[in-house]
Amino acid sequence: MNSPHIWWYVTRASAIIAWALMTLSVVWGTLLSTRVLRKVDNPSWLQDLHRYLGGAAIVMVVAHMVSLMLDGWLHFSVAAVLVPFATDYRALPVAIGILAFYSLLAVQGSSLLMRWLPRRFWKGVHYASYLAVVLVSFHAGLTGTDVGAIWYRVVAISIIGLSVVAVLVRVIAGNRASGNRAAGRSGVVQHAPTPVRRGLTMRVAATFRISDEVLGIRLVPTAGTVLPVWRPGAHVTVTLPNGLERQYSLCGDPADRSHFDIAVLRTLDSQGGSSWIHANVRPGVQLEVAGPLNHFELEPAFSYLFVAGGIGITPIKSMIESLPDRRDWHLLYFGRSRRSMAFADELSARYPGRVWVHASDENATRLDIEHLLSSVEGDVYCCGPETLMARVASAVPRERMHLERFTPVDRVALGGSQSVLVTCRKSKRDFAVPSGQSILDALEENGMPVMGSCRKGVCGTCEVRVVGGLPEHLDSVVDDEEKDRLGVMYPCVSRATTPELVLDI
Repeated sequence: MNSPHIWWYVTRASAIIAWALMTLSVVWGTLLSTRVLRKVDNPSWLQDLHRYLGGAAIVMVVAHMVSLMLDGWLHFSVAAVLVPFATDYRALPVAIGILAFYSLLAVQGSSLLMRWLPRRFWKGVHYASYLAVVLVSFHAGLTGTDVGAIWYRVVAISIIGLSVVAVLVRVIAGNRASGNRAAGRSGVVQHAPTPVRRGLTMRVAATFRISDEVLGIRLVPTAGTVLPVWRPGAHVTVTLPNGLERQYSLCGDPADRSHFDIAVLRTLDSQGGSSWIHANVRPGVQLEVAGPLNHFELEPAFSYLFVAGGIGITPIKSMIESLPDRRDWHLLYFGRSRRSMAFADELSARYPGRVWVHASDENATRLDIEHLLSSVEGDVYCCGPETLMARVASAVPRERMHLERFTPVDRVALGGSQSVLVTCRKSKRDFAVPSGQSILDALEENGMPVMGSCRKGVCGTCEVRVVGGLPEHLDSVVDDEEKDRLGVMYPCVSRATTPELVLDI
C-alpha cells in the first residue's frame, strides 16, 4: 500500500467499475419499467438486480472518491470530492462528476423511500438516473488519464452504447404506451393504466370449467382501462351483488393487462360467496373489483419448492409460469381427487418431472411431508388449507418459508382487547377506540381515508403505517417481524400494546 501508484490504480479501476455498474443499473431499470423481458424472467429478479447494481455503483463511487483523497499526487481534500468547483484540477469535469454522484444518491434514496413517496415524485427523481449516466460519461471523457488507450475506448464505447440502447428502448416503449392511450387514429380509446380502486366495475368476459369443482372466470374492465401491473402471488377483492366480499388469487399471465383471470372453488360450507358465483356468474355479469394486492410475492432464490393444497394452486400457478426454464423448481400438489384439482393435468403435462400430484383417492397412505421437506434447501412457497400450511411451516426454517392465508389464524390479544387512543398524524385527529370496537371501524367512523375488505386480517387492504406506539399484530397477512420492519399494521383485527397508537393517516 506504500507504492506511489497504488491509489492511482485503485482510482482508475473503481471509476470504470462504478461507470459500468451505473449503466447496468439503468439498463436493468429500463427492462423492469418496459417489461421487454417478461417472457424470459419474472420482474422480481430484475428489481433485485436493479437495486443491487445501483447500491454497488454508489459503493464504487465512494471508493473512487476515497482513493482520490489518498492519492499522493492529487492530494484531493474532502471538499474537493464533495463540493463542485472546490478544486483547481480540471474543475469543470470534476464538478460534473460530483453532480452525477448526487444524482445517483437521489435515485437510490428515492428507491429506499419509494413506499412513502408519491409515485409521480418518485418517478421524476428516478429519471435522474439517465442524467447521472450522461454526466458520468462526460466526467470520464474529460478527466480519465487512459482516454487515448484502446482498451479504454472499447470499454467506453460499450458502456455508452448500452446507455443509448436503454434510452431508445425507454423512449420507444413510452411512445407506444402513449399511442395506445390516445384516442388515436384507429378510433379505439385505451386509458392510462391506473390502480384498480374500490368500485371499479369489471365484466365477466368468459367462464370456463377448470375442474369438477373449480370455475374459471375472466374479468375485463368495462371502461377499457389498461389494468395495473401485477406480479405472481397477487390477489383481488371481488364484491358480489349479495354484498359479500371475497379475495381470489390471480392465475393468468401478468404480461396480459387486458383482463384478470381468477378461479373459484365450490365449497360445501359456503357462506354465500362461492355458491353465489357458481350459480349466477355468467358472461356479461358485472362485478366490482379492488386490487390487486400482493403479500405473497415471489422473491429471488436459487431454487424453489412449491406446495399447494386444493385451490391454493392458483397463486402458485402464476409463480411457476413466470419462472424461466433454467430455474430449479418443483411442485407438490395435494387434493382430495385429481378430478377436483384445478390445473393438475395441465401442469403435469407441461412440466414433466417437476410436478408431483398427490390425490387422496389415489393414495391410501398419509404422506410424510415433514420427511420430504427435511432435505429441501430452496425457498418454500405454500398455499392451501391451514392444516397443510402448519405442517409445512413446522418443517421449514422461517427465513425460507413463504405462506399465504385466506383463512385467518386464531390469534387473541395477550392482555385482552384494551381501549387505545389513536392519533392520525396527517389528519391531526385523535380519538379513543373502546375495547369492543375494531380500530378500522373507528377510523372509518371518524372519516379517515382507509379502506377495509375482509375484516378478518388476511387480505391486507386496510394496511396503515405506524409512526408511534407499538401495535399488537393479530392478523395473518405476513410475519409479525416483516410488519415491524415495514412499520405497518392491519387495523381490522390488530390492537396495541401501548395506550396510544400514532398512524400516518
